[in-house]
Amino acid sequence: MKIEVENSVKNTQILCGFVLENSDKVLGLKKIDSKTMLSVNQSLKDMKGKLGEITIIPSPDKKPAQRILLAGIGKKENLTKDTFRNVSGKIAQKIREIKLKEFSIIIPPNFVYEQISSISQIVEGVKMSLYKFDKFKIQKEIKSPDLTIIVSKSKKILQHVKISEIVAEGAIFTKSISNLPPNECTPTTLANFAKSISKKNKMKCKIISKTELKKKGFGGITAVGAGSKNEPKLIILEHNNGSRNQKPIVLVGKAVTFDTGGISLKPGQSMDEMKFDKCGGTTVLGIMKSISELKLPINVVGIIPSVENMPGGESYRPGDIIKLFNGKTAEILNTDAEGRLILADALAYGEKHYSPKVIIDFATLTGACIIALGNNVAAVVSNNEQLKKKIVDSSKKTTEDVWELPLTQDYMDMIKSDVADVKNIGIGKAAGTITAAAFLRNAIKDTPWVHFDIAGVAWTQGAATKEKSYNPKGATGFGVRLVLDYLQNFKN
Repeated sequence: MKIEVENSVKNTQILCGFVLENSDKVLGLKKIDSKTMLSVNQSLKDMKGKLGEITIIPSPDKKPAQRILLAGIGKKENLTKDTFRNVSGKIAQKIREIKLKEFSIIIPPNFVYEQISSISQIVEGVKMSLYKFDKFKIQKEIKSPDLTIIVSKSKKILQHVKISEIVAEGAIFTKSISNLPPNECTPTTLANFAKSISKKNKMKCKIISKTELKKKGFGGITAVGAGSKNEPKLIILEHNNGSRNQKPIVLVGKAVTFDTGGISLKPGQSMDEMKFDKCGGTTVLGIMKSISELKLPINVVGIIPSVENMPGGESYRPGDIIKLFNGKTAEILNTDAEGRLILADALAYGEKHYSPKVIIDFATLTGACIIALGNNVAAVVSNNEQLKKKIVDSSKKTTEDVWELPLTQDYMDMIKSDVADVKNIGIGKAAGTITAAAFLRNAIKDTPWVHFDIAGVAWTQGAATKEKSYNPKGATGFGVRLVLDYLQNFKN
């Protein structure tokens, strides 16, 4: 789809405007022809303006719009940083449903909501709501309609529209790869995606394969990937656009392209959803793609440990003791607690080789996270209060909700092993999300670090997931917009 910015309404198939609840005005709509205004005013008498309510009326003279769409945004005092994103998504889906080729949206004035934020929400809502995973369908989705944004043109506005497009496209890119089935997305496939991104956006890319992984002491990645014919990979992308002496931000993402649980086999119910166990890694890919396109003046390294966790003659077993990259040994009590093993290797590697300013990791790590927080909030665990606060601030801006869980010495003690340095699960079912984070904390020294457990939010999971127009069924791309907001405001 194409997005343009115009100062005023030009001929359009349908002009869309927002209406507050129980209001007699369309926000930002300047008087057009009298007949059309009469129709609009009549419709406003019948329309309540409730959140998500949509009314379409014909334009008598067909100029400057053939039709008018009125979209309710609810009460002014209830507006959130997600309102225009969600309602804009509903508008875009309605436009596609009635098979129009283009539409125009009037940006509401500043007295209702800060315009730059409104534009960001509208662009993201429209683009992400029109995404549909139809790669394997004979009948494809119809072409997305083009959008014209009606707002006073300025260099700042045009720049912000472009930024919002790139951010939304990063989230869509993440969704597209996350939704791929396991027979179409192996660790090698993810490595090829990374190579493609690096080539197009002039980033450094390094892929460490099975033999080298074993030789260099990546015991976690090697063990977890041993049971599959699809060999493990460690994928590294570097965006070097800051000063040479600037410490980088390191992003790490778990990418288990399919997780059977290994020898500790998962129940069959919903195992198909384990194609989404790569969402931490795909989140990093989407962020790195957008970082390069935004040309952010910082240094960022994306590290993605990728494996397929399968039972087989060479699989690692409960009872095994393995040596991780940082030299610590781990007792394996459950082969389905595999994500923390590959992440531990990647985290230790990132800290040792890049001496980063900050480390951020993403993982669909624990079912316990869903029990604790449900399907609409991600867990965050951090060793640094300042970093955590900045992440929470960005979360509020992008409405990708997070909740901090504690990590005290008591939790660290829960993963101590009698026969090794650590064990890969805690004590029974207690504090499963936190003990998994404790395992990761053991992998790094004192670098400021935040861990996202996105098990509940990385893909839509039935009625438990809050319906949002811009998150159609499947992967959500959670975390891409949040971290891009954090990185755009990063000060070294």
